[in-house]
Amino acid sequence: MAKPIIAVLGTGLMGAPMAQNLLRAGYRLRVWNRTIAKAEALAGMGVTVCTSAQSAVKGADYVISMLSDGSVSAGIIADRDVTEALGENATWIEMSSVKPKEARAQRDYLETYGVHHLDAPVSGGTKGAQAGKLAIMVGGDADVFEKAKPVFEPMGRAVHVGPSGSGQLAKLANQGIVAVTIGAVAEAMLLLEQGGADPAAVRDALKGGFADSIILQQHGTRMTTRNFEPGGPSRLQLKDLDNLLEESTTLGLSLPVSQHIRDRFARFCADLNGAEKDHSGLYLELRDHNEMKDD
Repeated sequence: MAKPIIAVLGTGLMGAPMAQNLLRAGYRLRVWNRTIAKAEALAGMGVTVCTSAQSAVKGADYVISMLSDGSVSAGIIADRDVTEALGENATWIEMSSVKPKEARAQRDYLETYGVHHLDAPVSGGTKGAQAGKLAIMVGGDADVFEKAKPVFEPMGRAVHVGPSGSGQLAKLANQGIVAVTIGAVAEAMLLLEQGGADPAAVRDALKGGFADSIILQQHGTRMTTRNFEPGGPSRLQLKDLDNLLEESTTLGLSLPVSQHIRDRFARFCADLNGAEKDHSGLYLELRDHNEMKDD
């Protein structure tokens, strides 16, 4: 029995390796990207590159959108040429990071066309995407999730976390933890450097302890080696923190630590030209805060 046809919309830093893993798993794949050159890089691998989102989704069993934000996804879904090209009982999987209310709005709109919807944002960065080891947080109907499980497997570990919008809420919680931890690791790395300890040796010493984390090991290394090529651009981290704080306000909550880190990312992006640098680049904002020159 032939595997389902999957359309991947968005083949950037995350979407491209996710598409490659689906292809290796034997899925028939169509891809589309607003900047067509990014999609064309996959053409030699046996992927069908489409010139429009409409042609990509036509007849697809699953559509995976991995786009920059909720407004971009909403614009594509609201295009009647796109939604009318979808077959009834197709499933749209929103893997971009969007607001919970945007995910629910997508679901409501697609239901009118007989199309299922899951919101399934990811964590793990480009390394996780390349290795097929993303953490995938899925909101939506549990039965739809069960049927979609084989589609998620080549990309990572998917867990159903609740009704529509819950995946995006889980991603906001994840991004808050990531951002705050980056801030703490930046302070630790700067303290070690200035105090004369070997940061790499300390990271090794902390392995397995309570302070250990992927962020300490991966981003701590980035900070001390000054490697800020984007795995997760700071502008997207800022966008997620803005969404987190908007959602917390809706829920009547004040999250002061998240607000503080958000303001520092905003300064890094706007005042220090850090928008396209990796989010571990918050370390550079800390150095600037301490009136240290970037070396």
